[in-house]
Amino acid sequence: MNDEKANVSYQNLGPNEILDAIESTGLSCDGRIFALNSYENRVYQIGLDESEPVIAKFYRPARWSDEAIREEQQFTLQLLEHEIPVIAPLVDEHGETLHRYENFRFSLYPRRGGRPPELDNPEHLKQLGRYMARIHNVSAAEPYQHRPTLDPESFGADSNAYLLENGFIPIELETAYQTLTEDIMKRIYQCYERSGDHSVIRLHGDCHHGNILWRDGSPFILDFDDARMGPVMQDLWMFLSGDRDYMTERLADLLEGYSEFREFDVRELYLIEALRSLRLMHHSAWLARRWDDPAFPMAFPYFNTQQYWEDHILSLREQAALMDEPPLEWNRF
Repeated sequence: MNDEKANVSYQNLGPNEILDAIESTGLSCDGRIFALNSYENRVYQIGLDESEPVIAKFYRPARWSDEAIREEQQFTLQLLEHEIPVIAPLVDEHGETLHRYENFRFSLYPRRGGRPPELDNPEHLKQLGRYMARIHNVSAAEPYQHRPTLDPESFGADSNAYLLENGFIPIELETAYQTLTEDIMKRIYQCYERSGDHSVIRLHGDCHHGNILWRDGSPFILDFDDARMGPVMQDLWMFLSGDRDYMTERLADLLEGYSEFREFDVRELYLIEALRSLRLMHHSAWLARRWDDPAFPMAFPYFNTQQYWEDHILSLREQAALMDEPPLEWNRF
C-alpha cells in the first residue's frame, strides 16, 4: 500500500467509506455511526441491522505492520482462552481479525459497556493487581516478534532528539530543555541500573484507568494498541498517583492482589518515576509527530505554545527531583 495515498485516505475517512468497509465483511449496517474518543486510530460504534452494534477500529497507516497488529490481536485472543476479561477482536469465518478495504486496514470488536475503576478503592486495586498478574503470567511465556521494546532510548532520547531537531522547542527555552533532558536521561539510566536485571515481557503498554472498563465486579482490559515488550512495572505504575504516602497505600493494595498470582520483583519499584518521566517525554514527541494530522491541533490546542513548554520543563524538573528520592516501599508481610 502506498503510504502517502493511505494517509490521504485516512485523513479523509468519512461515513460512506466507513459503512462500505464494514459491509465488505458481510455485515449489514443500519447507518448509525458514533465516533469514539481516539486519536492514534479512528474508532467508531457502528449500528447493525438486527444485531448489537460493533466497534470498528481503523488503523493509522504505517504505524504498525500487519504482522505487529495481528500479533497484538492474537495475544488478546490468547488471554481470552485463559478466561482473562479483555476486549479482543471479532474473528470472521476465515479466522481473520484484520480486514482491508481499499486503502484502509480495520478490525471489529464487540461493544462492551462499563465505567472506569475507582483507583482510590482498595478492592478495585487488588482486583486490578490480580488480573494484571494473570496477564503477565501468559505474556511471560513468549516474546513479541514484531513489536518494539519500551526503553530509555526509544521513549526518552529519541523523543528529545525529535523535538529539538524539528524546531518544536521555543528558541529561548532550547538550552534549558536540552540541559534538563540530558540530566533527566542520566537519572533514568541510574534508575534502570538500580532495578537490576529485571524481566522484559509482553505488555499492554498503556494500562491506565481509561483503558479499563469495570462491569459486573470485574475489570475488562481494552485497547492493546500500544502493546510492546518492557518491564512489568510499566503495566502497573499508571494506577498510582498523588503524594508519596498516598501512592504507597495504593501500591500496597495493587501488589497485594498481584502477588496472589505472580511474584513481584521489588527492584522494579526503582522504575516508577523513571517510567513516568519517559511517558512525559514520549507524549510530547507523540503530539509533535502527529501535528500534521488536522485532528491533533483541534484536540490539543494548548500543545506547542510557550506555556505548554514552560509547564513541560517544570514537570520534568519535578521528575528529576522524584528520581533522586528512595523508591516507594512495599512490605509484603
